[in-house]
Amino acid sequence: MKELIQIRAGDEVSISAKEKENLLLSRLSGLPSVLIALSGGADSAYLAWAAHCALESHALSVTALSPSYSAHDRAVVEEFVGKFHVRHEFIETYEMENPAYRANTVDRCYFCKDELFSALDDLAQARGFSAVAYGVNADDTLDFRPGHRAATEHQVLAPLLEAGLRKAEIRLLSQRAGLPTWDRPASACLASRLPYGTEVTPDRLALVERGEAALRELGFRQFRVRLHANLARVEIAPDELSRAFQPQMAASIADRLKAAGFTHVSLDLEGYRQGSLNETLQASGT
Repeated sequence: MKELIQIRAGDEVSISAKEKENLLLSRLSGLPSVLIALSGGADSAYLAWAAHCALESHALSVTALSPSYSAHDRAVVEEFVGKFHVRHEFIETYEMENPAYRANTVDRCYFCKDELFSALDDLAQARGFSAVAYGVNADDTLDFRPGHRAATEHQVLAPLLEAGLRKAEIRLLSQRAGLPTWDRPASACLASRLPYGTEVTPDRLALVERGEAALRELGFRQFRVRLHANLARVEIAPDELSRAFQPQMAASIADRLKAAGFTHVSLDLEGYRQGSLNETLQASGT
């Protein structure tokens, strides 16, 4: 894989999560102002909260809306910023207009993040913000993440990474701060449900979104609906799989997803695992 990038900076020092949080807040306080890319996941929400604590009105969190961003994620963001009075705006991004993005090659995320950071750069320049930051953390290393290349090209700050904060520490600190996102399941854009080479279209993204909304209504928490032609390959977290395989529940899953627009529905025996579509890259040695 070509985008296995080591992004951890410097040597690790053994300090507590609280000390890392203090370091994060100190570094954020040293910025004149900052825009935060807020998707609504645990990492970006914690960073948005920290920037709000450190800079108050000099921090602005921004969420990009496009066909690949679900209505559920938008609702999570709206609830979060409202509860914690985080200064926030929605903007629109237009990655769907880029044929390279729609082609859904292995570097699709690069084109998405390039569009996002270009829009944030323009907003920062128009509003007089001194920097743009995003929520990459110290565990986001040696993974297939083409979006990091776009962040580097746009000189986007990575405050969580610079403070050495890992995912588990971010969840712990978020819980201590009372953030409802502390235990939010891993999330990603809807396009990540389409196998590489399957064109990204609004209709396909909407189909996936309807399928995942149906699983959410059935009470599942961590899952993915992977789209393979007209088949839904449903990945459900291992600790929830036994419930999914109960005959009545399996029938409900099939009925709900067919009603959403899928022709065939399958349950993946391996359950949910992050980035499962990258397994084909490992197999091919891409």
